[in-house]
Amino acid sequence: MDGQQLGESGGGREFQRVADKLRGRMAGGTYPLRSFLPSQRDLAEELGVSRDTVQRALRELANEGWIEPRQGSGSRVIKTQRIQSPAAKATRLRREVTLAPFISEAFEQPDVTLDVYTLTSESLDAHIRLQAERVRGGFISPRRITLRMLLPDTTLEPPYPRVKDDRNDPRLRQRLRTMTEWYTASLQGALRDLQTEGLVPSVDVRIRHAPLIPAFKLYLFNAVEVLHGMYEVVERPVELESGEMIMALDVQGLGATLTHHAKDEDPTSPGTVFVDSMRQWFDSVWELLSTDA
Repeated sequence: MDGQQLGESGGGREFQRVADKLRGRMAGGTYPLRSFLPSQRDLAEELGVSRDTVQRALRELANEGWIEPRQGSGSRVIKTQRIQSPAAKATRLRREVTLAPFISEAFEQPDVTLDVYTLTSESLDAHIRLQAERVRGGFISPRRITLRMLLPDTTLEPPYPRVKDDRNDPRLRQRLRTMTEWYTASLQGALRDLQTEGLVPSVDVRIRHAPLIPAFKLYLFNAVEVLHGMYEVVERPVELESGEMIMALDVQGLGATLTHHAKDEDPTSPGTVFVDSMRQWFDSVWELLSTDA
């Protein structure tokens, strides 16, 4: 999402979208652990929003534990996406292991297959848009992209996120639904545009809803690698579009620890067994429980 899109969003959602973009950069390694974010003035200019919008976004990130404001120094990154990867390739071990290199390497293959089970599509959207720009720049040239994403049924009432002291308050559930719809449409458009523009011959994007509330996040890359992580329930303040601050029970998505598993030539190895079992689980839910979005 570029600065013009952010600036044109209007209303109280601008600060949420700025916060989302900065979360994605921290999780993806653009702003690594212990680094400082650009100044509020620079962020406002880059993203095409007011400094007040940037300040609201930074307050949200501080409330979530991503950054630590430091007087006279700006905002320091104190949390990032953590991936435990005993099978990680040497190229990934040269720096902080994040989701970004896994997505990038998957998209460097001629045939890209990505299966995702998640509470929202927030984490994936920024990464998909980055890969789309790599295709447009001629850095990668996949022939076929297939994405299947399982999201929770929108008629369910999830236990998170919700207002801590009033489980019947619908505002955070509606906020989750609105954000999920926006990010899902965004990543669908980014991929389908590649086919429309003649850059990728075949693009198949399918989103389905399952009658399950995710307790974990799952990425399956080309049926040979898996990232898997449990959602941790946390208590944190949330600023609504109206400016009201409420205490919420939420889950860590971008900041959750993920574990990496990869298939090898041994059909009985832990990595192979885990990848195959997760693929079979995903296929079973996709085929037997889920319905088209």
